[in-house]
Parts: sequence; structure tokens; C-alpha cells
Amino acid sequence: MSKNKKVVVGMSGGVDSSVAVVMLLEQGYDVIGLTMKTFEEASSAENIRNETNYHRLKAIEDAQLVASKLGIPHYVIDLHDDFERCVVQYFVDEYLHGRTPNPCVVCNRTIKWGVMLQKAQELGASYFATGHYAGIRYHPEQKRYTVVRGKHAEKDQSYALWWVEQKALARTLFPLAELTKPDVRQIAQRLELRTAHKEESFEICFIPDSQYDRFLKERIPTLESQVSGGDIVLDGRVVGKHRGYPFYTIGQRRDIGSYGEKMYVTKIDSEQNVITIGNDELLYHSALLAHSVNWMSIEGTTEPLRGFAKVRYKDDATPAMLYSNSDGGIKVVFDSPKRAITPGQSVVFYQNDEIICGGIIDSAMDA
Repeated sequence: MSKNKKVVVGMSGGVDSSVAVVMLLEQGYDVIGLTMKTFEEASSAENIRNETNYHRLKAIEDAQLVASKLGIPHYVIDLHDDFERCVVQYFVDEYLHGRTPNPCVVCNRTIKWGVMLQKAQELGASYFATGHYAGIRYHPEQKRYTVVRGKHAEKDQSYALWWVEQKALARTLFPLAELTKPDVRQIAQRLELRTAHKEESFEICFIPDSQYDRFLKERIPTLESQVSGGDIVLDGRVVGKHRGYPFYTIGQRRDIGSYGEKMYVTKIDSEQNVITIGNDELLYHSALLAHSVNWMSIEGTTEPLRGFAKVRYKDDATPAMLYSNSDGGIKVVFDSPKRAITPGQSVVFYQNDEIICGGIIDSAMDA
């Protein structure tokens, strides 16, 4: 790849994107920092929102100061409206349909490799880069790009990137692909970057306290009154009432009552406002169906494929077969049953270290 090209780095205010800038500078790129602002300033809102916005503003400040120290230009782009429409509303809508979404996957597709990539092009950049622990591989025979797992297996973030399109991948750089988190910390410490010891953030950025039910009720003040009191069903019998189907997810134990043994949510019916529960054994299924499939290393296939699949970010990729469906979706059949396959989450199918495709889970089943 030719050097001395202009690249925009999405700077979150964390150590990973800070070191991504460092790596690109060392490789001879002309680097610009770009930080997205996805929130409105708090007025007299709740304390939780004020605290949330404080941390968001602090992240922007950290990105600006790191950019200044490294001697690169830095811009803040207000993407509140786009983020609200594409990511937050998607998150809410999915819960209202009884599914459990992964907003980071949607944000990567529509915001980072959508609006931010467009901004990078407007700034004259040939590439867009982030601090993700993942890599890019090009297959010249297929003329296609794919995302590959990062060197640091525990930090690998390829799972959340399955929905990024080919035209975006062609302009993407992942400078941390061959680094581990300790490597990144060490580089940041050597350069005395203010983000060197910054704690990692694991929660959804717009719900930092991870209280999804609070967030949904704030978004829709009448929601709880509309959905509370639905049936809890066990073995075909109504055994209790619940708080409302949007406040539950597959595999959940809390807020379902006590039944003498551990019970979990096994099914959510949003139309009937019914939560079905059962024991742990009922959470295991050997297959799933998925839609919104994005193919990476290949354009698609009519033949079964052998590989490994993950059904959530922290899931271990396990052996599976992939089958294409006539409706454009896929069926994934696992060698051993998977626990708590959840509609709305993503399934990502790998061969060796690269993504073949991914999709949004529709349903779990037994093959």
C-alpha cells in the first residue's frame, strides 16, 4: 500500500484510537483526527444524563489534547441527529419488537463507515481508520475485502464489523491489527499520552449505566403502563405476571419470580406481551436463521460452507455449517447446541481468521 496518503482517524478519546494515530504517523501517513459528537447538551435533565454528557465531553477533550500533542489537525463533527435516527431509534424499535439489538454493529455501518467516512472523503482523505482490534484482507481473485480477527484474541473486535460494506472496507485501515492491548498501553505510556491509563468502556455509549429499562422508559414515558402485567408462561401454564416484554431478554433470570429451580426467559412474544420461561436446558438450540446478510470474502454461495460462528460479542466461535436460503438469508447449524441464541443479535461466520459473512438473528431452532 502506498504511503504518504491522507487518512482520517476516528478518535473516541480512548487509548486505542490515540495509538492508531501514532501508528499511522510512524508509517508516513498524513493524519487528521475526527471525533463524533452524538449527544445534545444537558439542560436541567436528570443527573444521570448530566453525568453521561460530562464523560462524553471529557472524551472529546481528551481526543483534542492527544491530537494537539501529536501535532495533527482535529475536528469535532456533530452527528447527534444521524446517531439518534440510525442507532438510538433502531435500538428502541428492536426492543419494542421483542428483540435484543446490537447498536454497535449498526453504528459501525451507518455512522462510522457511513457519515464519518463521507466526511473523511470531504476532507480529501484516501482512507478512514479506527482503533479497532481487527484487520483487513484483500482477495484479488474475488476483488473483495474482508475483516480478519485481530492478533489479540481477547480484544478481537471483528465481530462488530461484519456489516461494513465492500466500498467502505476498500478505504479502511486498522493500525492495531497486529498489536495487543499491552502493546498499545506501552506505546501510549512511552509517548506520555493522556489516554495511556484511561479505563476501557464496555457499555453501550448512550446507556453508560447499562440500565436499558430506565432508558426505554425515559424514551417512552407511557411504555411501562402499556406493557406491564403480561403473562409469564411455564410449561404452557400462566404462572405469573411480568413488567413488560421490552424489559426482558433471552436467558434473563431476574424479575421472573421463584419456581423452586433456576428459570430463565426462553421466548419473548411482543404481540401477545407474553414471556415464556424454562430451565437452562431449554436455552440450547442447534441452529438459527438470520437476515440482512452481508457477505465479505465471497459474494455468496449456493453450496454449504464449513466454518465457525459466533452469536454474540463475548461468545466463542464454534464449529458450524452455513447454508444460504432462497430469501437471501442464511441458516447456521452448529455441531453442538448454542446457549441463548437471541433474536436481534448478530451471527458472524468465519473461516480460519476471516469473516465470510454476518447477519441479524431471526430465530433459534433445532436442526
